[in-house]
Amino acid sequence: MARGWTRRWLDWLESRTGYRALVHAALEERIRGGASPAYVFGSVLTFILLNQIVTGILLAAYYAPSATTAWASVAYIQDQVWLGWFVRGMHSAGASMMVLTLLLHLVQVTVYGAYRAPREVNWLTGLLLAAVVMAFALTGYLLPWDQKGYWATQVATTLLGATPLVGRTLQTLVQGGPVYGNLTLTHFFALHVFVLPATLILLLVVHIALFRRHGVTPKWGRSDEELERTADTFWPRQLFYDLVAMGVMLAFMVAWVIKTHGAELGAPADPASAFDARPEWYFLPLYQLLKYFPGALEVVAALGAPLIAGGVLVALPFLDRAATTHPRARRLPLALVLGGLAGATGLGLMAKVEDARNETYQKNVQAAHQEAQRARALALQGVLPQGGTAVYLNDPLEGGRLLFKEHCAGCHRLGPLGPVADKDVRGPDLTRFASRSWLEAFLRDPNSPAFFGRTRVKGMKPVQATEEELRALVEWAYSLSDPPDVDRSLAARGRQLFEEKDCDLCHELDGQTEGEGPMLPGLATRGWLVRLLKEPASPLFFGDKSEMPSFANKLTERELEQVAAFVAAQRDAK
Repeated sequence: MARGWTRRWLDWLESRTGYRALVHAALEERIRGGASPAYVFGSVLTFILLNQIVTGILLAAYYAPSATTAWASVAYIQDQVWLGWFVRGMHSAGASMMVLTLLLHLVQVTVYGAYRAPREVNWLTGLLLAAVVMAFALTGYLLPWDQKGYWATQVATTLLGATPLVGRTLQTLVQGGPVYGNLTLTHFFALHVFVLPATLILLLVVHIALFRRHGVTPKWGRSDEELERTADTFWPRQLFYDLVAMGVMLAFMVAWVIKTHGAELGAPADPASAFDARPEWYFLPLYQLLKYFPGALEVVAALGAPLIAGGVLVALPFLDRAATTHPRARRLPLALVLGGLAGATGLGLMAKVEDARNETYQKNVQAAHQEAQRARALALQGVLPQGGTAVYLNDPLEGGRLLFKEHCAGCHRLGPLGPVADKDVRGPDLTRFASRSWLEAFLRDPNSPAFFGRTRVKGMKPVQATEEELRALVEWAYSLSDPPDVDRSLAARGRQLFEEKDCDLCHELDGQTEGEGPMLPGLATRGWLVRLLKEPASPLFFGDKSEMPSFANKLTERELEQVAAFVAAQRDAK
């Protein structure tokens, strides 16, 4: 009975829509020469496009496109929406896989000669589709409004502004004004969600219609008689190949997203910062190429390279005059396309290798990752109406961090703050200042560049002690700030060693008597740090050897307390 009801319902649907003719036309498409795994790329691209549409709609349900809300909404999706990280990861992975599959499709079409007459227009629509896909990637990159997207996209719009005659107009139109701001984000959102999808669907309909008109281009080396004799229909073999390819792509994307736990999200965009951005992998070849064209030539290369590559691809059907599609008869077209892709791949790999060897860049990457993790953790407490970088105000130590960044980070390094290059660090590294690990490293080599080696204060000799004695001295010095986790018996032994090794000849313990070295009572507590900030040249600290300026008249009492609290808190930072 159920089968009879289903049959009647399908007959009714057929009478109203004629769907069976559409299904028949799709499944009975003739494939000269038979089905082949080489023809799966178009179907895989369509599958990825569906993934982008579905995940894009789900993301849009939570995304808020404004400069004050964009980052917070993406952080909410990533860290709080159920499976939001997975949806966002699938959308991001889909973007990369679409570009990769597009390149594979380009190779297959080129090798098979599927761009030749009478398929020239289909080839051109395919190139337009590729351009739209790259525009999708570029516009989507900015939407999280994080550091990486903000700065990398700004490079692209700056290059657009260098286009002769119309550059400034185009840049202003895309940005929504002369500088980046809220309208930049809304313009990119409108392009990504409305303009580009409509353009892509229109081109895709034309592309598929032209493909169905001319059919697939079979592999070379077979006669027309053989091609007709071995002709196949889309169903079942080619559909099977396509479904397997789509399944493999889906499995790979899911595995990748689970492994990476979604897409990367940097710290909120900060126009006042200096961020060392890199584009996504598919733009890396152009990024690397620009390194070889200094000054004004950079703009020439940035605009010229894509134009030349696009011009060659557009001209390809008209340059290929070979009598057959056999690769041996089409060496020039194949060399132009495959050689260009090989060159681009080489440039991209060179960029990766250079970045991997660039210690400064790797430190910047690590610092950016830590900042992103911190921002996302703070966002879990809620985001203030100001949005973006205001998320840091959830941290009670943020005021001290900002003051340290402004007044102290020019000389001292503290975690991600301070100079990146070692040569620019002029004072002790304050990362985890006065922690057990910091004290141990200091006592072993106080004149290291990480401590006082670059200052006039240098001169203290390394402590001559056994490992057990060093551990006791470290515990005693650590106990001076009265933390709750002190080993009292070990600290007492360290106090004895302090006198036995004549450390008290330079350091006083009453907080009032002058010494050759800084006083130690309350070491690294807020009160000790406030006194140091006010009077670093005091005989109780570094005397006339001090190169550190006094902040007594530069910062208010409240600000001094904030800086001291921030530095003191870093001792227990992970």
